[in-house]
Amino acid sequence: MHRTSTTFGNSHIVIEAGAPQPDATTIVERKGLGHPDTLADHLAEQLSRAYSRYTVEHFGAVLHHNFDKLALLGGGSEVRYGGGKMTSPVRVLVNGRAAPMCGGEAIPVTEIVEAEVKAFFAERLPEVSAHLDIAFNITSNSSPGAVLTGNDVPDRTRWFNPRSIDDLRERRVRLSNDTSLGTGWAPENPFETFVRDLVDHFSGESDFTRAHAWCGSDVKLMGYWDGQHADIVLCVPQKSRHVASRAEYVRNAEAVLAECHRLAGIWLPGADAAFRLNARDVPEKDELYLTYTGSSIESGDEGVVGRGNRVNGLITPLRPMNLEGASGKNPVYHVGKLYNIAALRLARRLHEATGEHAEVHLVSTTGQRLDQPWRVLVRLTAQEVEIDKVQALVTEALDEFPALTDELIHDGIVLS
Repeated sequence: MHRTSTTFGNSHIVIEAGAPQPDATTIVERKGLGHPDTLADHLAEQLSRAYSRYTVEHFGAVLHHNFDKLALLGGGSEVRYGGGKMTSPVRVLVNGRAAPMCGGEAIPVTEIVEAEVKAFFAERLPEVSAHLDIAFNITSNSSPGAVLTGNDVPDRTRWFNPRSIDDLRERRVRLSNDTSLGTGWAPENPFETFVRDLVDHFSGESDFTRAHAWCGSDVKLMGYWDGQHADIVLCVPQKSRHVASRAEYVRNAEAVLAECHRLAGIWLPGADAAFRLNARDVPEKDELYLTYTGSSIESGDEGVVGRGNRVNGLITPLRPMNLEGASGKNPVYHVGKLYNIAALRLARRLHEATGEHAEVHLVSTTGQRLDQPWRVLVRLTAQEVEIDKVQALVTEALDEFPALTDELIHDGIVLS
């Protein structure tokens, strides 16, 4: 392996060429659109986007906020063949911080959040939308570091109550909010892509879900792959009001398995694929993955930001991965969001440039310039690498943070 080191401003960049190829053995997990952790991630991100758009429209800048500690606590339900109902609400714990005003003008934080929560569930899980209990645990406290001396007011205390947007330090220079890291790699192997597509096929809009109203969205897949053989455990719920009997549930499950094998034949040609569906089912006791809403959030399960899919849409313990919850973080300077997205995009560009595997780690130091990470580590399996070209791609990625912020605010990035 060949290692090259260089500096860029305050960044130390290491490029390693000839790194080992990733092992063919793959363990991968993906949680579908109705999984409680996915719901928490996507709702937190929607709240951040809504708040950001409001403050940009009214004040010309994204004000300080974070909703990345949001949690969902499962409600209660009764499930019967051909019917069912909610018996207690899903509790939405909106934990985080948000500036409540700017220049003396109040920001309707509670109203923004409530409207977005209701709209989110109306679209994602309509059966739950009338059964929500929203708890607003939102503060405007500044981070540690505001030391009082005399009568002066520390600048930090104004971050969540600015006199104007000129009080926002990031208007002058964007500094990392935390000492953390972002990780990305490319390309996916065929099995990882198959896992993503299969979960989406049963969890989102597809010909299968449109034709089978009983198919719920709280889909989860855990898969093992050795390069030739795929072994998959899959959970696909059914909606009780569309399932009239135990026998009908069993027939629907058989339809899911048949679809799995059909798609494996198309997307993993020549591979040997084994599927185990709804492993906890005991049909003779009517213990089934039968739900009223299509999601386990209806009955006791919980969802927390950061416990679900990474920004690439997968959970891959044998790949480089970090534990940052990207959803709901401020899109201006929160490295847990920006560095993970930037590292993933840079890895994909490096793969395209070299034709081989690429891995990127961006490590921040709190208070250091966002576009100058403390450490940048690039690992490439390619033996021959044009160092100047790699460095140019790194620099290009680091220069894109303002544009990435705008993209997150206006267009949104689906953190799958």
